Amino acid sequence: MIITRRMAAGAAASSLLVGALGAHAQKKYDDGATDVEIKIGHTNPYSGAGSSYGVIGKGIDAYWRMVNDRGGINGRLVKFITLDDGYSPAKTVELVRQLVEQEKVLCLFNTLGTAPNTAIHKYMNQRKVPQLYVATGASKWGRPKEFPWTMGYQPDFRTEAIIYARHILANVPDARIGVLMHNDDYGKDYYEGLRTGLGDRASLIIKHVTYEMTDPTVDSQIIQLKDSGANVFFNISLPKFAAQAIRKAADIGWKPVHYLNNVSSSVASTFKPAGYENGQGIITGLYMKDPTDRQWQDDAETKLWRAFMTKYLPGANQDDSNYIFAYSASYLMEQTLRKCGDTLTRENLMRQAASHHRVRVPMLLPGITISTSPTDFYPIQAVQLARFKGETWERFGEVIAAEST
Repeated sequence: MIITRRMAAGAAASSLLVGALGAHAQKKYDDGATDVEIKIGHTNPYSGAGSSYGVIGKGIDAYWRMVNDRGGINGRLVKFITLDDGYSPAKTVELVRQLVEQEKVLCLFNTLGTAPNTAIHKYMNQRKVPQLYVATGASKWGRPKEFPWTMGYQPDFRTEAIIYARHILANVPDARIGVLMHNDDYGKDYYEGLRTGLGDRASLIIKHVTYEMTDPTVDSQIIQLKDSGANVFFNISLPKFAAQAIRKAADIGWKPVHYLNNVSSSVASTFKPAGYENGQGIITGLYMKDPTDRQWQDDAETKLWRAFMTKYLPGANQDDSNYIFAYSASYLMEQTLRKCGDTLTRENLMRQAASHHRVRVPMLLPGITISTSPTDFYPIQAVQLARFKGETWERFGEVIAAEST
């Protein structure tokens, strides 16, 4: 699947070109940037077991349409090319080579999934092409010394899991923890964070089971966890499998204290298919405003987001927080590109990405801002715990920053 946003009209492009010629000598470009265009590449699972994340790519595409309708970025229109990798790392490699070597994009933006991004990690850094604001929280995306061309976006999985571990220790007497883990680097990152957070009490984990992307269900794994005697459940799974796990636990009468990784916190993608009644009391960590939370119905940022959705994605499910993720990440990418001015080189793009200071990004929770530096490639480093109640999330406690972990 290919979605492209091409130049609005030849006449408009020519006009922009003529207006830019006078200052041409002062401009610097790499592949993917010209006087009239910025070309951005992206991969996303529009098909397969990870297809619930396909709305992220659609949301990003809509965002760039909005930007182009407003005149683009510093007079340049954005050409966004997004390809379906089906959450298959081998397919991601093939498509990213196409984007870099044939389409000659300036950068990749918000490519989705830990395993797919891992498959292209070294390639992107060897080619010195920015791999910006990846849609995965693996801690490996924040290593500028080893991988100076790759930067994360969301809170890293390890920190998130440490926060859950400390909540368990403080609030669950006689905890016996069962873990369901997606069997790849994404799952392992969360699991190691849990163990780190538990410290010398890691033996509280009494059962650890995994699943593969190709598994039809996780029913047998949930039965094993219940039979282990676990009274705490750490659910490290993608939305499709998270929903199955929630539903199966209810079906067999297992009622542990349930912690769910943020990547499956979408009410529309996880809790609606699982059955709202089955998800009551589940705990997660949030960093974005949830569209199902009525607290935000009169919020100025939320009103603007809903107006954007209504205009550019009519008929889309506005209860799906993945659209908010797409909107917030795209906003940061837009600001990063604007900071580049007329120096649209890959090196300058990374320099600007690594120089944000307490930037307020629409739809992040109050108190959460974006900061980066040449030694800090983790843009968002805070979450707030929330408990599922009724048909939405109810936040509790304070915003917890990574430093406090």
